[in-house]
Amino acid sequence: MATKQSEEDDAPVDVSDESRSSGLMLRVREVKEVFTWQLAKTLTLGQGLAVLVCGTAVSSQYLATSFHVNTPMLQSLLNYALLCFTYTPMLLCRTGDDSILQILRRRWWKYLLLALVDVEANYAVVKAYQYTTITSVQLLDCFVIPVLMILSWWVLKTRYRLVHYIAVCICLLGVGAMVGADLLAGRDHGSTSNILLGDGLVLLSASLYAVSNVCQEYTVKNLSRVEFLGMVGLFGTIVSTVQMAVLERREVADIQWSWQVGLLFSAYALCMYSLYSCMPVVVKLSSATAVNLSLLTADLFSLFCGIFLFQYNFSGLYLVSLVVILIGFIAFNAVPTPTDPADPAHPTDPASSASPSSSSSSSSSSISEEGYDPVAVPNDLTKWEAAVRITAEEEEQQGCGETEEGLEKEQRRRGKKKRASAPSQSLRRGDQDVVAGHGTKM
Repeated sequence: MATKQSEEDDAPVDVSDESRSSGLMLRVREVKEVFTWQLAKTLTLGQGLAVLVCGTAVSSQYLATSFHVNTPMLQSLLNYALLCFTYTPMLLCRTGDDSILQILRRRWWKYLLLALVDVEANYAVVKAYQYTTITSVQLLDCFVIPVLMILSWWVLKTRYRLVHYIAVCICLLGVGAMVGADLLAGRDHGSTSNILLGDGLVLLSASLYAVSNVCQEYTVKNLSRVEFLGMVGLFGTIVSTVQMAVLERREVADIQWSWQVGLLFSAYALCMYSLYSCMPVVVKLSSATAVNLSLLTADLFSLFCGIFLFQYNFSGLYLVSLVVILIGFIAFNAVPTPTDPADPAHPTDPASSASPSSSSSSSSSSISEEGYDPVAVPNDLTKWEAAVRITAEEEEQQGCGETEEGLEKEQRRRGKKKRASAPSQSLRRGDQDVVAGHGTKM
Protein backbone atom coordinates (compact mmCIF):
# COMPACT_ATOMS: atom_id res chain seq x y z
CA MET A 1 0.00 0.00 0.00
CA ALA A 2 2.79 2.40 0.88
CA THR A 3 4.53 1.60 -2.39
CA LYS A 4 1.37 2.32 -4.40
CA GLN A 5 0.81 5.62 -2.56
CA SER A 6 4.39 6.72 -3.22
CA GLU A 7 4.06 5.82 -6.90
CA GLU A 8 0.88 7.90 -7.14
CA ASP A 9 2.62 10.83 -5.47
CA ASP A 10 5.63 10.56 -7.78
CA ALA A 11 3.47 10.41 -10.94
CA PRO A 12 3.74 13.57 -13.10
CA VAL A 13 0.76 15.90 -12.86
CA ASP A 14 -0.64 17.21 -16.16
CA VAL A 15 -0.99 21.00 -15.72
CA SER A 16 -1.43 21.83 -19.38
CA ASP A 17 -5.22 22.24 -19.02
CA GLU A 18 -4.81 24.52 -16.01
CA SER A 19 -2.20 26.68 -17.76
CA ARG A 20 -4.34 26.92 -20.87
CA SER A 21 -7.40 27.98 -18.87
CA SER A 22 -5.42 30.54 -16.90
CA GLY A 23 -3.87 31.93 -20.10
CA LEU A 24 -7.32 32.15 -21.69
CA MET A 25 -8.67 34.00 -18.65
CA LEU A 26 -5.76 36.45 -18.80
CA ARG A 27 -6.46 37.12 -22.49
CA VAL A 28 -10.16 37.65 -21.79
CA ARG A 29 -9.27 40.02 -18.97
CA GLU A 30 -6.91 41.96 -21.23
CA VAL A 31 -9.61 42.23 -23.91
CA LYS A 32 -12.10 43.50 -21.31
CA GLU A 33 -9.60 46.08 -20.12
CA VAL A 34 -9.18 47.39 -23.68
CA PHE A 35 -12.78 47.20 -24.95
CA THR A 36 -14.49 49.07 -22.14
CA TRP A 37 -17.90 50.70 -22.13
CA GLN A 38 -16.28 54.13 -22.23
CA LEU A 39 -14.34 53.17 -25.37
CA ALA A 40 -17.53 51.93 -27.03
CA LYS A 41 -19.32 55.15 -26.09
CA THR A 42 -16.46 57.28 -27.37
CA LEU A 43 -16.36 55.33 -30.65
CA THR A 44 -20.12 55.62 -31.13
CA LEU A 45 -20.24 59.33 -30.35
CA GLY A 46 -17.21 60.01 -32.56
CA GLN A 47 -18.81 58.29 -35.52
CA GLY A 48 -22.00 60.21 -34.82
CA LEU A 49 -20.00 63.43 -35.18
CA ALA A 50 -18.56 62.10 -38.45
CA VAL A 51 -22.11 61.53 -39.73
CA LEU A 52 -22.97 65.15 -38.88
CA VAL A 53 -19.91 66.35 -40.79
CA CYS A 54 -21.08 64.17 -43.69
CA GLY A 55 -24.45 65.92 -43.54
CA THR A 56 -22.83 69.34 -43.82
CA ALA A 57 -20.72 68.17 -46.79
CA VAL A 58 -23.65 66.66 -48.67
CA SER A 59 -25.90 69.71 -48.17
CA SER A 60 -23.12 72.07 -49.22
CA GLN A 61 -22.41 70.00 -52.31
CA TYR A 62 -26.08 70.02 -53.27
CA LEU A 63 -26.17 73.81 -52.88
CA ALA A 64 -23.05 74.24 -55.02
CA THR A 65 -23.79 71.73 -57.81
CA SER A 66 -27.57 71.86 -58.17
CA PHE A 67 -28.36 75.48 -57.25
CA HIS A 68 -24.99 77.21 -57.80
CA VAL A 69 -24.95 78.61 -54.25
CA ASN A 70 -21.49 79.09 -52.75
CA THR A 71 -21.90 81.15 -49.58
CA PRO A 72 -19.78 79.64 -46.79
CA MET A 73 -20.02 82.73 -44.56
CA LEU A 74 -23.82 82.79 -44.73
CA GLN A 75 -23.92 79.11 -43.79
CA SER A 76 -21.51 79.73 -40.90
CA LEU A 77 -23.61 82.69 -39.76
CA LEU A 78 -26.67 80.46 -39.43
CA ASN A 79 -24.72 78.05 -37.22
CA TYR A 80 -23.28 80.73 -34.94
CA ALA A 81 -26.65 82.46 -34.69
CA LEU A 82 -28.27 79.23 -33.49
CA LEU A 83 -25.52 78.79 -30.90
CA CYS A 84 -25.94 82.38 -29.77
CA PHE A 85 -29.73 82.13 -29.42
CA THR A 86 -29.45 78.82 -27.52
CA TYR A 87 -26.49 79.07 -25.16
CA THR A 88 -25.90 82.79 -24.61
CA PRO A 89 -29.27 83.22 -22.81
CA MET A 90 -28.15 80.44 -20.44
CA LEU A 91 -25.21 82.62 -19.47
CA LEU A 92 -27.57 85.55 -18.96
CA CYS A 93 -29.40 83.51 -16.30
CA ARG A 94 -26.23 82.97 -14.29
CA THR A 95 -25.17 85.11 -11.34
CA GLY A 96 -21.90 85.73 -9.53
CA ASP A 97 -18.51 84.96 -11.06
CA ASP A 98 -20.09 82.75 -13.76
CA SER A 99 -22.38 85.49 -15.06
CA ILE A 100 -21.99 86.78 -18.59
CA LEU A 101 -20.97 90.23 -17.35
CA GLN A 102 -18.04 88.81 -15.37
CA ILE A 103 -17.01 86.59 -18.30
CA LEU A 104 -17.08 89.52 -20.71
CA ARG A 105 -15.24 91.77 -18.29
CA ARG A 106 -12.40 89.28 -17.83
CA ARG A 107 -12.10 87.31 -21.06
CA TRP A 108 -14.08 88.99 -23.83
CA TRP A 109 -11.07 89.66 -26.06
CA LYS A 110 -9.88 86.07 -25.78
CA TYR A 111 -13.24 84.71 -26.84
CA LEU A 112 -13.24 87.21 -29.68
CA LEU A 113 -9.90 85.82 -30.90
CA LEU A 114 -11.18 82.27 -30.47
CA ALA A 115 -14.30 83.02 -32.53
CA LEU A 116 -12.16 84.69 -35.20
CA VAL A 117 -9.92 81.61 -35.37
CA ASP A 118 -12.91 79.28 -35.66
CA VAL A 119 -14.65 81.34 -38.34
CA GLU A 120 -11.54 81.67 -40.46
CA ALA A 121 -10.79 77.94 -40.17
CA ASN A 122 -14.20 77.12 -41.65
CA TYR A 123 -13.84 79.76 -44.35
CA ALA A 124 -10.29 78.80 -45.40
CA VAL A 125 -11.07 75.11 -46.00
CA VAL A 126 -14.15 75.95 -48.10
CA LYS A 127 -12.16 78.53 -50.07
CA ALA A 128 -9.39 76.00 -50.74
CA TYR A 129 -11.69 73.91 -52.97
CA GLN A 130 -11.69 76.78 -55.49
CA TYR A 131 -7.91 76.49 -56.03
CA THR A 132 -6.88 72.86 -55.48
CA THR A 133 -8.16 69.30 -55.86
CA ILE A 134 -10.20 67.19 -53.46
CA THR A 135 -7.27 64.80 -53.04
CA SER A 136 -5.00 67.59 -51.86
CA VAL A 137 -7.61 68.81 -49.41
CA GLN A 138 -8.12 65.32 -47.96
CA LEU A 139 -4.41 64.69 -47.55
CA LEU A 140 -3.39 68.09 -46.20
CA ASP A 141 -6.41 68.33 -43.91
CA CYS A 142 -4.81 65.56 -41.84
CA PHE A 143 -2.18 68.13 -40.84
CA VAL A 144 -4.54 69.06 -38.02
CA ILE A 145 -3.58 65.86 -36.14
CA PRO A 146 0.17 66.53 -35.59
CA VAL A 147 -0.47 70.23 -34.93
CA LEU A 148 -3.12 69.31 -32.38
CA MET A 149 -0.82 66.82 -30.67
CA ILE A 150 1.95 69.41 -30.44
CA LEU A 151 -0.40 72.04 -29.00
CA SER A 152 -1.88 69.52 -26.54
CA TRP A 153 1.63 68.56 -25.39
CA TRP A 154 2.63 72.21 -25.01
CA VAL A 155 -0.53 73.88 -23.72
CA LEU A 156 -2.51 71.10 -22.04
CA LYS A 157 0.59 69.19 -20.88
CA THR A 158 -0.70 65.94 -22.41
CA ARG A 159 1.94 63.23 -22.54
CA TYR A 160 1.51 60.74 -25.38
CA ARG A 161 2.95 57.25 -25.41
CA LEU A 162 4.38 55.17 -28.23
CA VAL A 163 1.08 53.42 -28.84
CA HIS A 164 -0.60 56.77 -29.50
CA TYR A 165 1.89 57.69 -32.22
CA ILE A 166 1.49 54.25 -33.77
CA ALA A 167 -2.30 54.64 -33.69
CA VAL A 168 -2.09 58.03 -35.41
CA CYS A 169 0.11 56.53 -38.13
CA ILE A 170 -2.44 53.74 -38.63
CA CYS A 171 -5.22 56.33 -39.05
CA LEU A 172 -3.14 58.25 -41.57
CA LEU A 173 -2.55 55.02 -43.50
CA GLY A 174 -6.32 54.66 -43.66
CA VAL A 175 -6.59 58.17 -45.09
CA GLY A 176 -3.97 57.24 -47.66
CA ALA A 177 -6.04 54.21 -48.66
CA MET A 178 -9.07 56.50 -49.03
CA VAL A 179 -7.15 58.87 -51.31
CA GLY A 180 -5.95 55.90 -53.35
CA ALA A 181 -9.53 54.75 -53.73
CA ASP A 182 -10.48 58.24 -54.95
CA LEU A 183 -7.76 58.08 -57.59
CA LEU A 184 -8.90 54.65 -58.75
CA ALA A 185 -12.52 55.81 -58.86
CA GLY A 186 -11.63 58.91 -60.86
CA ARG A 187 -12.66 61.42 -58.22
CA ASP A 188 -9.45 63.46 -58.37
CA HIS A 189 -11.27 66.47 -59.75
CA GLY A 190 -11.51 70.06 -58.70
CA SER A 191 -9.97 73.35 -59.59
CA THR A 192 -6.26 73.57 -60.31
CA SER A 193 -6.10 77.31 -60.91
CA ASN A 194 -3.67 77.91 -58.05
CA ILE A 195 -2.68 74.68 -56.33
CA LEU A 196 -0.06 76.33 -54.13
CA LEU A 197 -2.58 78.83 -52.75
CA GLY A 198 -5.18 76.11 -52.23
CA ASP A 199 -2.76 73.85 -50.37
CA GLY A 200 -1.65 76.79 -48.22
CA LEU A 201 -5.27 77.52 -47.31
CA VAL A 202 -5.77 73.88 -46.29
CA LEU A 203 -2.70 73.96 -44.04
CA LEU A 204 -3.83 77.27 -42.54
CA SER A 205 -7.28 75.87 -41.89
CA ALA A 206 -5.82 72.77 -40.21
CA SER A 207 -3.65 74.89 -37.93
CA LEU A 208 -6.57 77.14 -36.98
CA TYR A 209 -8.78 74.12 -36.30
CA ALA A 210 -6.08 72.72 -34.00
CA VAL A 211 -5.93 75.97 -32.01
CA SER A 212 -9.72 76.09 -31.74
CA ASN A 213 -9.95 72.46 -30.61
CA VAL A 214 -7.29 72.91 -27.93
CA CYS A 215 -9.19 75.93 -26.61
CA GLN A 216 -12.36 73.90 -26.64
CA GLU A 217 -10.80 70.99 -24.75
CA TYR A 218 -9.38 73.27 -22.08
CA THR A 219 -12.64 75.22 -21.62
CA VAL A 220 -15.00 72.26 -21.39
CA LYS A 221 -12.71 70.37 -19.00
CA ASN A 222 -11.93 73.29 -16.70
CA LEU A 223 -14.86 75.71 -17.00
CA SER A 224 -18.08 74.71 -18.76
CA ARG A 225 -19.48 73.64 -22.10
CA VAL A 226 -22.20 76.31 -21.95
CA GLU A 227 -19.66 79.10 -21.54
CA PHE A 228 -17.64 77.93 -24.53
CA LEU A 229 -20.65 77.56 -26.84
CA GLY A 230 -22.32 80.75 -25.63
CA MET A 231 -19.25 82.92 -26.11
CA VAL A 232 -18.27 81.33 -29.43
CA GLY A 233 -21.84 81.73 -30.65
CA LEU A 234 -21.97 85.38 -29.61
CA PHE A 235 -18.66 86.49 -31.07
CA GLY A 236 -18.87 84.07 -34.01
CA THR A 237 -22.15 85.70 -35.03
CA ILE A 238 -20.54 89.13 -34.95
CA VAL A 239 -17.41 88.09 -36.90
CA SER A 240 -19.29 86.07 -39.54
CA THR A 241 -21.84 88.88 -40.05
CA VAL A 242 -19.10 91.44 -40.69
CA GLN A 243 -17.15 89.11 -42.96
CA MET A 244 -20.25 88.12 -44.92
CA ALA A 245 -21.17 91.79 -45.44
CA VAL A 246 -17.67 92.47 -46.77
CA LEU A 247 -17.03 89.37 -48.90
CA GLU A 248 -20.35 87.80 -49.88
CA ARG A 249 -22.80 90.61 -50.47
CA ARG A 250 -23.09 89.84 -54.18
CA GLU A 251 -23.35 86.06 -53.76
CA VAL A 252 -26.08 86.37 -51.13
CA ALA A 253 -28.03 88.82 -53.32
CA ASP A 254 -27.83 86.45 -56.30
CA ILE A 255 -29.35 83.45 -54.50
CA GLN A 256 -32.52 82.17 -56.19
CA TRP A 257 -34.54 81.23 -53.13
CA SER A 258 -36.84 78.22 -53.23
CA TRP A 259 -38.06 75.63 -50.77
CA GLN A 260 -35.26 73.26 -51.82
CA VAL A 261 -32.61 75.91 -51.17
CA GLY A 262 -34.18 76.79 -47.84
CA LEU A 263 -34.31 73.11 -46.88
CA LEU A 264 -30.64 72.61 -47.74
CA PHE A 265 -29.63 75.70 -45.76
CA SER A 266 -31.68 74.42 -42.81
CA ALA A 267 -30.12 70.95 -43.06
CA TYR A 268 -26.62 72.42 -43.12
CA ALA A 269 -27.33 74.72 -40.17
CA LEU A 270 -28.90 71.95 -38.06
CA CYS A 271 -26.05 69.50 -38.78
CA MET A 272 -23.42 72.10 -37.94
CA TYR A 273 -25.31 73.22 -34.82
CA SER A 274 -25.60 69.61 -33.62
CA LEU A 275 -21.90 69.08 -34.35
CA TYR A 276 -20.87 72.12 -32.29
CA SER A 277 -23.26 71.20 -29.46
CA CYS A 278 -22.20 67.54 -29.19
CA MET A 279 -18.48 67.87 -29.88
CA PRO A 280 -17.62 69.34 -26.42
CA VAL A 281 -19.27 66.30 -24.82
CA VAL A 282 -17.06 63.90 -26.75
CA VAL A 283 -13.99 66.08 -26.18
CA LYS A 284 -14.62 66.04 -22.43
CA LEU A 285 -15.09 62.27 -22.54
CA SER A 286 -11.85 61.66 -24.48
CA SER A 287 -9.71 64.42 -26.02
CA ALA A 288 -9.61 66.77 -28.99
CA THR A 289 -7.05 64.56 -30.75
CA ALA A 290 -9.25 61.49 -30.41
CA VAL A 291 -12.26 63.40 -31.78
CA ASN A 292 -10.32 64.54 -34.83
CA LEU A 293 -9.18 60.97 -35.45
CA SER A 294 -12.80 59.84 -35.43
CA LEU A 295 -13.72 62.64 -37.85
CA LEU A 296 -11.37 61.15 -40.46
CA THR A 297 -14.16 58.77 -41.39
CA ALA A 298 -16.46 61.69 -42.33
CA ASP A 299 -15.06 61.76 -45.88
CA LEU A 300 -15.79 58.06 -46.21
CA PHE A 301 -19.40 58.54 -45.14
CA SER A 302 -19.68 61.37 -47.66
CA LEU A 303 -18.34 59.03 -50.36
CA PHE A 304 -20.81 56.32 -49.41
CA CYS A 305 -23.63 58.86 -49.67
CA GLY A 306 -22.21 60.09 -52.99
CA ILE A 307 -22.43 56.58 -54.42
CA PHE A 308 -26.22 56.77 -54.16
CA LEU A 309 -26.75 60.53 -54.54
CA PHE A 310 -24.07 61.61 -57.02
CA GLN A 311 -23.32 58.28 -58.78
CA TYR A 312 -19.76 57.96 -57.52
CA ASN A 313 -17.82 54.85 -58.44
CA PHE A 314 -17.30 52.37 -55.62
CA SER A 315 -13.94 50.89 -54.67
CA GLY A 316 -13.13 48.18 -52.12
CA LEU A 317 -10.39 50.37 -50.73
CA TYR A 318 -13.08 52.55 -49.13
CA LEU A 319 -14.03 49.72 -46.78
CA VAL A 320 -10.37 48.94 -46.12
CA SER A 321 -9.79 52.60 -45.28
CA LEU A 322 -12.76 52.65 -42.89
CA VAL A 323 -11.56 49.54 -41.04
CA VAL A 324 -7.97 50.83 -40.78
CA ILE A 325 -9.08 54.22 -39.39
CA LEU A 326 -11.34 52.56 -36.81
CA ILE A 327 -8.50 50.26 -35.71
CA GLY A 328 -6.21 53.24 -35.24
CA PHE A 329 -8.92 55.11 -33.32
CA ILE A 330 -9.51 52.17 -30.98
CA ALA A 331 -5.77 51.74 -30.40
CA PHE A 332 -5.43 55.45 -29.59
CA ASN A 333 -8.27 55.42 -27.03
CA ALA A 334 -7.34 52.07 -25.48
CA VAL A 335 -4.44 53.67 -23.57
CA PRO A 336 -5.07 56.85 -21.56
CA THR A 337 -3.08 60.02 -22.18
CA PRO A 338 -2.08 61.38 -18.76
CA THR A 339 -0.89 64.92 -18.16
CA ASP A 340 2.60 65.74 -16.94
CA PRO A 341 2.48 65.77 -13.10
CA ALA A 342 5.88 67.44 -12.84
CA ASP A 343 4.77 70.47 -14.85
CA PRO A 344 1.29 71.56 -13.78
CA ALA A 345 1.52 74.96 -15.47
CA HIS A 346 -1.75 74.77 -17.39
CA PRO A 347 -3.31 77.88 -18.85
CA THR A 348 -5.86 79.29 -16.45
CA ASP A 349 -8.09 81.21 -18.82
CA PRO A 350 -10.48 79.42 -21.16
CA ALA A 351 -9.37 81.05 -24.37
CA SER A 352 -5.71 81.44 -23.54
CA SER A 353 -4.98 78.53 -25.86
CA ALA A 354 -5.85 80.80 -28.76
CA SER A 355 -2.49 82.42 -28.21
CA PRO A 356 -0.25 79.62 -26.94
CA SER A 357 2.82 81.83 -26.85
CA SER A 358 1.25 83.96 -24.16
CA SER A 359 -0.22 81.11 -22.10
CA SER A 360 2.65 80.84 -19.65
CA SER A 361 3.06 84.59 -19.22
CA SER A 362 -0.65 85.18 -18.64
CA SER A 363 -1.14 82.32 -16.16
CA SER A 364 -0.26 84.34 -13.06
CA SER A 365 -2.40 87.30 -14.06
CA SER A 366 -5.34 85.06 -14.91
CA ILE A 367 -5.09 83.36 -11.53
CA SER A 368 -5.36 86.74 -9.83
CA GLU A 369 -8.32 87.66 -12.01
CA GLU A 370 -10.20 84.44 -11.45
CA GLY A 371 -9.33 84.06 -7.81
CA TYR A 372 -8.63 80.36 -8.24
CA ASP A 373 -6.51 78.03 -10.27
CA PRO A 374 -8.18 74.78 -11.37
CA VAL A 375 -4.86 72.99 -11.53
CA ALA A 376 -3.89 74.11 -8.04
CA VAL A 377 -7.12 72.84 -6.50
CA PRO A 378 -5.54 69.67 -5.06
CA ASN A 379 -2.77 71.70 -3.39
CA ASP A 380 -5.26 74.24 -2.07
CA LEU A 381 -7.45 71.43 -0.79
CA THR A 382 -4.50 69.88 1.02
CA LYS A 383 -3.61 73.22 2.58
CA TRP A 384 -7.23 73.76 3.61
CA GLU A 385 -7.41 70.33 5.24
CA ALA A 386 -4.17 71.01 7.11
CA ALA A 387 -5.50 74.37 8.31
CA VAL A 388 -8.74 72.76 9.48
CA ARG A 389 -6.78 70.06 11.30
CA ILE A 390 -4.57 72.63 13.01
CA THR A 391 -7.58 74.73 13.98
CA ALA A 392 -9.33 71.68 15.41
CA GLU A 393 -6.23 70.78 17.43
CA GLU A 394 -5.97 74.34 18.74
CA GLU A 395 -9.64 74.34 19.73
CA GLU A 396 -9.18 70.99 21.41
CA GLN A 397 -6.14 72.25 23.32
CA GLN A 398 -7.97 75.44 24.20
CA GLY A 399 -10.92 73.40 25.41
CA CYS A 400 -8.60 71.22 27.48
CA GLY A 401 -6.96 74.33 28.87
CA GLU A 402 -10.31 75.82 29.77
CA THR A 403 -11.26 72.54 31.43
CA GLU A 404 -8.05 72.51 33.44
CA GLU A 405 -8.55 76.13 34.44
CA GLY A 406 -12.11 75.32 35.50
CA LEU A 407 -10.87 72.44 37.62
CA GLU A 408 -8.23 74.61 39.23
CA LYS A 409 -10.81 77.30 40.00
CA GLU A 410 -13.15 74.68 41.48
CA GLN A 411 -10.34 73.30 43.62
CA ARG A 412 -9.41 76.79 44.79
CA ARG A 413 -13.04 77.54 45.65
CA ARG A 414 -13.31 74.32 47.60
CA GLY A 415 -10.03 75.10 49.37
CA LYS A 416 -11.33 78.50 50.41
CA LYS A 417 -14.49 76.88 51.77
CA LYS A 418 -12.40 74.44 53.74
CA ARG A 419 -10.24 77.22 55.18
CA ALA A 420 -13.32 79.25 56.00
CA SER A 421 -14.97 76.33 57.77
CA ALA A 422 -11.83 75.41 59.79
CA PRO A 423 -12.14 78.26 62.47
CA SER A 424 -15.78 77.48 63.07
CA GLN A 425 -14.91 73.86 63.71
CA SER A 426 -12.10 74.86 66.11
CA LEU A 427 -14.50 77.26 67.78
CA ARG A 428 -16.99 74.50 68.33
CA ARG A 429 -14.28 72.31 69.80
CA GLY A 430 -13.31 75.19 72.17
CA ASP A 431 -16.90 75.67 73.32
CA GLN A 432 -17.15 72.01 74.00
CA ASP A 433 -13.96 72.17 76.11
CA VAL A 434 -15.29 75.14 78.02
CA VAL A 435 -18.56 73.38 78.69
CA ALA A 436 -16.70 70.25 79.70
CA GLY A 437 -14.49 72.31 82.04
CA HIS A 438 -17.48 73.97 83.70
CA GLY A 439 -19.03 70.56 84.16
CA THR A 440 -15.89 69.37 85.91
CA LYS A 441 -15.73 72.36 88.19
CA MET A 442 -19.30 72.02 89.19
